[in-house]
Amino acid sequence: MDETRGRLDELTSRAGRWLGGSTAASEQHTTAVVADRFDRLTWQDTYGQSAGLRDLAEELNQRYDHTTDVLTDVFLAAYKVGPRLREPAEMDPSRLVNHQIITSLLDSPEFAELHRETAGDPYAAAMAVLAQAAALRRMLEHSRDAQEQAEQVKNAQRAAEDAATAVGEALQEAADEADEDGTVPSLADDAVHQAIEAAGAAEAAARQSSRTAAQARTAVAPGIRAAARNAVAKAAGAAREEGALMRAWGVGPGELERMPFDQRARLAERLRTGRLAQWAELIGRFRQMADGERARKVENATGELVGVTLGNDLSRVIPSELANLGLPALRAVFAARYAAGELMLYDSQGEQSTGQGAVIACVDTSHSMYEAGPGGVTREAWAKACALALLDQARHAGRDFVGILFSAADKLQVFRFPADRSADITQVLDFAETFLGGGTSYQRPLSAAGELLEAEFNDTTRMRGDIVMLTDDDCGVTGTWMRDWNEAKHRLGFRVFGVAIGAPRVAEADSVLDALCDNLRSIEDFTDVHAAADLFRVI
Repeated sequence: MDETRGRLDELTSRAGRWLGGSTAASEQHTTAVVADRFDRLTWQDTYGQSAGLRDLAEELNQRYDHTTDVLTDVFLAAYKVGPRLREPAEMDPSRLVNHQIITSLLDSPEFAELHRETAGDPYAAAMAVLAQAAALRRMLEHSRDAQEQAEQVKNAQRAAEDAATAVGEALQEAADEADEDGTVPSLADDAVHQAIEAAGAAEAAARQSSRTAAQARTAVAPGIRAAARNAVAKAAGAAREEGALMRAWGVGPGELERMPFDQRARLAERLRTGRLAQWAELIGRFRQMADGERARKVENATGELVGVTLGNDLSRVIPSELANLGLPALRAVFAARYAAGELMLYDSQGEQSTGQGAVIACVDTSHSMYEAGPGGVTREAWAKACALALLDQARHAGRDFVGILFSAADKLQVFRFPADRSADITQVLDFAETFLGGGTSYQRPLSAAGELLEAEFNDTTRMRGDIVMLTDDDCGVTGTWMRDWNEAKHRLGFRVFGVAIGAPRVAEADSVLDALCDNLRSIEDFTDVHAAADLFRVI
């Protein structure tokens, strides 16, 4: 009896290592980046909104295994503020190649630069995934053999688990067939031994498969690291360029965060293509220059003394006038001259005071404005970059801005940007992209500008608006129109600044533009944004 029970105990002891099954499978993960529920929801939401991500996943899934998981990891690595990877031992064996790819991406020297642009920003993280698509294809292709070995490990482990389960089942059958004194039939005994041997062989095969897969991953590691570094560098460059584009066009981080995914994607595509992409650098330099001028501007400065004029500014009264206050008989004369604004004052040449009414940029978009100058910059690009910087200038001063695009008398388009509302980026881009073509008429745009300033004065009593005329052509105006224009200018107190772009003759003393403007300058170098610097000191 004891010998028989010893035999059953021996079978149980030998089978013990395979009894109870394996819990490893339930603990293995298919993604390498540790993520919580909210991270996963962010990925799912972004994936649902991005046709590009879905198309990429569909393409890769047709050729490689588990690519949705690797895309999830690439996104989370870029999105999470502090991405953390699981230990390889925690991973499903079939995803160890993915783990290797993500590890190489995070270890790339350029990853920190990329992460600064993408952390916490689902859109930027998605764009980083798409920017790395070509390199991901190379890495997946390069590691195809290693992935096949990983699949074999998965299969071998599954076979080992099945063999272990078979041991338990054979032992249970042996126990069920044993008689009351514990005697096990020979067939059941043999079945347990065979199951144990099969389980041992399967376990050994799984270990060997794991070693072979590890060697395969080691062999492809240098290629994956090189591709990963190139991928991250490309993604960082793309993120940097897109960020610079957005900043050049005045789109701040807060506005981007509030913008729906599709709208932001369309905006980025619009800025990356066509003329807008070519103008971004020029617009960025204009904005930077205007910021610098605002920082150094001093309003109502006395400046350099250049002579004597008449007025009632007591801070500039000349000493001989002040001497009259010392004589009782002349005090009444001083008071009368003060009331009439006829005191003799020091005249100075300094910074003019800024306006209070709207800033209006009249931009010529006739055919000749499409002509390019040095550096390939067109007259239109310079004019519109200047106008957009004036929009910023108006914003900082709390003034309305109006962009008027004009050409021939029958072609005019007005873009209004009230000071009490944020400038809609779509409207800004429409203003920048619109080109009317045709000839040139001064009367139509200037009349429209005058009517806008008149309406502003009637509504708010604000005067001293500023009109900036940006053109490359000179054209006539009628005498009647000129008289009405001068009367409106005197009544509303607005100023007119003229910029002759690539046309020196337009800025000559006998030109119509000169007669219309209080201040006129000529621009020859279209790459020179500082030629307009004084505009941003007085507007």
